[in-house]
Amino acid sequence: MSKLLNGLIARFDSPGAAMHAAEAVRDAGYTKWDVVTPFPIHGMDAAMGLKRSFVPRFTLLGGMTGFTIGMSMIWFMNAYDYPLVVGGKPLFSPMFAFPVSYELTILLAAFGTIFGMFFLNRLPMHYHPVLKYDQVHRGTDDAFFIVIEARDPKFSRDGARKLLESVGGTDINELED
Repeated sequence: MSKLLNGLIARFDSPGAAMHAAEAVRDAGYTKWDVVTPFPIHGMDAAMGLKRSFVPRFTLLGGMTGFTIGMSMIWFMNAYDYPLVVGGKPLFSPMFAFPVSYELTILLAAFGTIFGMFFLNRLPMHYHPVLKYDQVHRGTDDAFFIVIEARDPKFSRDGARKLLESVGGTDINELED
């Protein structure tokens, strides 16, 4: 039984080599690929052509939801459900609702950030084919890897291999699903 091809993985020995290879892969038009590095490399996002993350939008949505719930809850409780005039103060004032709204804003913004990140990263992911590669542990120590996935519309086994070889990739291997 033949196993399905997940992609090709190539090793690079320096962050600069990985950065230049990433630029070449980006310029070649691949869209489904990734870089595995032992530490963040300044400028790698630009080299990969990554756009700004959508996570801040989830954060903003969570924060606005928390603020709205806080204000609405205080208005409902004080001005509608149990209107009680105390010391001549108004039934509802945003100043009195602010502490609760502030806390709910922070809480739901944090939840929006965490769950948005989980959603966008498709987490929890209990398995990834890259983990089958026996040398990938070096990606946490002293090596840099570029993985071009087979589901990329531009992917061809020979074309991707030639590209990785031309940019200095070594130990080019096929990843199985």
